[in-house]
Amino acid sequence: MRLMILGFTIAVSLLAGCVQHSSERQTTAPTKEGSAMVASAIINRAADYPQSHASTIAQTSNGDLVAAWFAGLHERHPQVKIYFSRYQQGKWLAAKAVATGQQADGSWLPTWNPVLFQPPEGDLHLFYKVGPNPREWWGLVISSADGGQTWSEPKRLPKGILGPIKNKPVVTGMGAWLSPSSTEGPEGWRLHFEISKDQGESWSKTAPVDPGPGIDAIQPSVLFYPDGRLQALARTKQGVIGSSWSVDRGKTWSPIAAIELPNPSAGTDAVTLADGRQLLVYNHAAHNPATPGKGPRYPLALATSRDGVRWQRVLTLEDQPLKEGYGYPAIIQASDGLVHVTYTVGRERIKHVVVDPAKLSTARVNP
Repeated sequence: MRLMILGFTIAVSLLAGCVQHSSERQTTAPTKEGSAMVASAIINRAADYPQSHASTIAQTSNGDLVAAWFAGLHERHPQVKIYFSRYQQGKWLAAKAVATGQQADGSWLPTWNPVLFQPPEGDLHLFYKVGPNPREWWGLVISSADGGQTWSEPKRLPKGILGPIKNKPVVTGMGAWLSPSSTEGPEGWRLHFEISKDQGESWSKTAPVDPGPGIDAIQPSVLFYPDGRLQALARTKQGVIGSSWSVDRGKTWSPIAAIELPNPSAGTDAVTLADGRQLLVYNHAAHNPATPGKGPRYPLALATSRDGVRWQRVLTLEDQPLKEGYGYPAIIQASDGLVHVTYTVGRERIKHVVVDPAKLSTARVNP
């Protein structure tokens, strides 16, 4: 894996906030000496579709980096598909469509929010949604025994089970899979979690998480603490990042409260690092009070915490104003310790950034 990442730092291009539509190869680009950002590249630079969104990234059992996203004419278009790419020999390979919303009668429905999940043992999984909108969609999953070279036929998840809505599942005690999920219904945005004790063969569902002081939240991610507690962080409509805690491996959760960081009703993701720090990727921007739940999706930043309560913004990934912003990030830590983040740039292309967490400053970065 170290050789793979070294090849990445030599081969990829460092982009400066704009997306160029060309088929040119990724080229070498230096980073600032001492910078925590090791390298970056557009994954789908030569794509033949105008829009991309909702990326996900994973490391397969053999050490490869893989990514997926949905793309097509625009979000909600019936022929939006799920695309998949692999990083090999210093570059991201040309993406291939691996899932669509075509129905048995030949009609089409949009696909949404792919989530890659590589459990410690077994196949690579790709969860995604199909349906006309987030209130009526349903969950499906495909799996691969060869790290994404080939895929199974789609399997619809059980009734009432949506799968991970945006962010990756985690493995809790005794090998159970905990899938962070949510709904967008007439009662508002609500978090819940789905649990499988048999590696995805069957699922159970928690009760909706208490919204606390009226916090509408979706798209949670899950963090681990040394004392066994779990924390969920989520996107909200209220201009804050929502937080909930579990002391029983995800079966029940505390009422949602706010942490100190802002949220412009935009997707976030988080990961527990090997050294015990929590690392969150999010848009450091407030929502617009005139249009609650709306705000600019820039800057895109990283923040760290030890206790899940006090957070420090430590790195800005993007800060140049962009109409559609930088959104829907996904984050993982690879086996060699480097952190990988993918996100949408202007609703057009998917960017991949590599960060060395050992170089993240502990000093607060001013907005």
